[in-house]
Amino acid sequence: MRKIKLQVRITIDGFVSAPNGEEDWDLMPDPEVWELVNELPDSSDTLLLGRKMAENFIPHFESFEAENPRYAFAQKMVNIPKVIFSKTLDQPFGKNTKLAKGKLTDEIANLKNQTGKDILVYGGASFVSALIAGGHIDEFYFLVIPEMRFEGIRIFDLLEKRQKLTLLEAKPFENGISLLHYQLKKDI
Repeated sequence: MRKIKLQVRITIDGFVSAPNGEEDWDLMPDPEVWELVNELPDSSDTLLLGRKMAENFIPHFESFEAENPRYAFAQKMVNIPKVIFSKTLDQPFGKNTKLAKGKLTDEIANLKNQTGKDILVYGGASFVSALIAGGHIDEFYFLVIPEMRFEGIRIFDLLEKRQKLTLLEAKPFENGISLLHYQLKKDI
């Protein structure tokens, strides 16, 4: 069965973005962080996005020019098949996309039971919150930003029961960011 992996930037106090969804941090100056961000999609052949994130994510990566130093990563994001979860869209948009409009649990079970590599999730926050609350995320790649924000958007507020995790890797980077890689314990 395929695993669903979440890669997310998160502050020490649990925020994934500023109050209006802005992401005002740049992970890429650190070569080791960039290497992780660039390699993780290679273990996946499907990318899951909520509609709100997809509206910015897809056009952003499709507009990269070949001269941009992040062009190879952008092409990876364009070429990987993407599933946009939406209750409001009637048709997908962008290259290599399709819509998932059914019940979240059913759509996720269908994707996990397909053959192929693992599945990667980037966001948005409300979509990720629903995946976490439903116990659908198998592995978490938290890129912990060394700051406390005190306001913004969080992803754990929908939890209604405890979920225990097993630490697979902890790695600090020179720029102060730390990777915390966890696996969900399924035996609770």
